[in-house]
Amino acid sequence: MRKAFIIPLGILVSTALFTSCGVSKKQYAQLQGEHANLNKLYQTSQLDLTAARTKIAGLEDQIAAEKANNVGLKQALSNLQGSLDKSISQNSQGNVNISKLVDEINASNKYIQHLVNTKNKSDSLNVVLTNNLTRSLSREELKDVDVQVLKGVVYISLADNMLYKSGSYEISEVAGTTLGKIAKIIQDYKDYDVLIEGNTDTDAISQKNIRNNWDLSTLRASSVVQELQNSYGVDPKRLTAGGRGEYNPIADNSTPAGKARNRRTQIIITPQLNQFMELIDKAPESSSEAAS
Repeated sequence: MRKAFIIPLGILVSTALFTSCGVSKKQYAQLQGEHANLNKLYQTSQLDLTAARTKIAGLEDQIAAEKANNVGLKQALSNLQGSLDKSISQNSQGNVNISKLVDEINASNKYIQHLVNTKNKSDSLNVVLTNNLTRSLSREELKDVDVQVLKGVVYISLADNMLYKSGSYEISEVAGTTLGKIAKIIQDYKDYDVLIEGNTDTDAISQKNIRNNWDLSTLRASSVVQELQNSYGVDPKRLTAGGRGEYNPIADNSTPAGKARNRRTQIIITPQLNQFMELIDKAPESSSEAAS
């Protein structure tokens, strides 16, 4: 900011009066010019002074605002530090919980792997059991016999029109070939227990000597048991005849196709415990077990 040169007006007037009598016109004109310049300089200095005061006031306001903002920042920093301290404390506890969770996950993974290995072992056992029980049958013979293995138990399902006369429990003339195939499987493992289970659809039976579908399913199973015993020499001590009537359907009884599937005889071959364990020993190891 430029310095203001302020000359009192009285001095200027006195000077003018003092010199008016003893100076020339040229000197007087020169003094007037200097007076005008000094007056202009005075006005400019006044304006600069006003601007400087305005700027100082603005700077003072800005300083006050910055001080207030600084107080707010200090409070925010204090709050942030408190939050950080709390987070660190919680994180320490969280690390314990996370470690516990990781242990639980690892334990769960081990159990899941155990289940997978068990499932693979069971699948392998089912393959071994199916192959052992059907190896005496040719490819063509297997087309007439539906063999499934579930949990180590063999289910051989035969439709009623393959075994019996229509609406009857008497074995038909063409059933001998089919039962001969079944007998080969049964005789191949003489120590296995065999359950013959009859099943019907929901249609009521209307024969005088058969009261209901319970009777029909049981009589059909009994006919197969006696045929296996008498015609194929299966030890009757291994055989059990049972009937489930219409109460074990595998298809919808509202359609002819569904009823045909439900009218069936199942031959269930169950290894005894010692044979079952021997089969487990024969089951090939899964890839996951071999890798471990």
